[in-house]
Amino acid sequence: MPKVVGVPKEIKDREGRVALQPDGVHELIHHGHEVVVQSGAGKTAGFSDGEYERAGARLVGSAGEVFGASDLIVKVKEPIPSEYPLFREGHELFTYLHLAADRELTEFLLERKVNSVAYETVEDKDGSLPLLTPMSEVAGRMATQAAAHCLESPQGGAGILMGGVPGTPAARVTIVGGGVVGFEAAKIAVGMRAIVRVLDINPKRLAYLGDVFGGTVDLVVPNRARTASYVAESDVVIGAVLVAGAKAPKLISREMIASMRPGSVAVDVAIDQGGCIETARPTTHSEPTFVEEGVVHYCVANIPGAVARTSTLALTSVTLPYLLKIAARGVEGAAREDGSLLRGLSTLGGELVSAPVARAHELPFSDPSSVLG
Repeated sequence: MPKVVGVPKEIKDREGRVALQPDGVHELIHHGHEVVVQSGAGKTAGFSDGEYERAGARLVGSAGEVFGASDLIVKVKEPIPSEYPLFREGHELFTYLHLAADRELTEFLLERKVNSVAYETVEDKDGSLPLLTPMSEVAGRMATQAAAHCLESPQGGAGILMGGVPGTPAARVTIVGGGVVGFEAAKIAVGMRAIVRVLDINPKRLAYLGDVFGGTVDLVVPNRARTASYVAESDVVIGAVLVAGAKAPKLISREMIASMRPGSVAVDVAIDQGGCIETARPTTHSEPTFVEEGVVHYCVANIPGAVARTSTLALTSVTLPYLLKIAARGVEGAAREDGSLLRGLSTLGGELVSAPVARAHELPFSDPSSVLG
């Protein structure tokens, strides 16, 4: 049964991405669906209203009109409280949700009986996260760029150049987590000629990183004492920890941060899942940093939104095939047929069907296969 797919403009602080580019609109319409796009939704990402209209979308002036006309809402970032009243019972939602760090949103989606699929928990059979990976790649690269900027004296940093120059020491960068974010952060740090160390609990992952980086990166299986020692001697610490769908563990304590030299930098890329640094709290692109324990913290929860064009192109290329399945069969039908989408389910008919989110908030969990019947 054809659906009306709605694309509202993102309203999180300086979030420039859009959930669907004009080519995607054309594909949906080709498959018999209707697409409603809020005027200006693609502007920051470089897509004009005219391009959406030429692709066949219907342009409307407000988010309320998008939600009111649509069966399936596709977004980039999780809904914020001002958007809650726009949802109605039975709406379908496809977006990043990060519910393990947001009890209020979790309870709202349950109360409103929104059927939701979270990009970040759509998981292939091999354990890979195809809809999270491209934004993790962007966030990892930008994390190192942000750290380099924060080290500058005008930003409150210690006035250290990442790679130094002849006769001066390079910055010491410790990256906690060797997954996609950590790998990309390390690549940029190595390119800047910093002294780089990556900590990860998975020896096989470290072996892979060793093959890629050769001897240019120090690779360590951490324990608490080692982590504390490495953090204390670092100019930059990047938190890049991921437990898919779950709240991030606090691996870097306040005591560790306090042991760093004044003007050092901490970047918590895991902040959208609650953060892996004890002193971290969410910041925005408008006010990206704060100083705690003498350390400059950069904890922007939507890092890729700052490079809206690149991020939109990368994201929509991987979300569109799943979006076409959901539009064709509905969230329930698509999840029955596609195991990756089944694993990506968050809420369904007022039931919480994500085990990591249920554990994070101590809420009742329902097995999605049982709910689907």
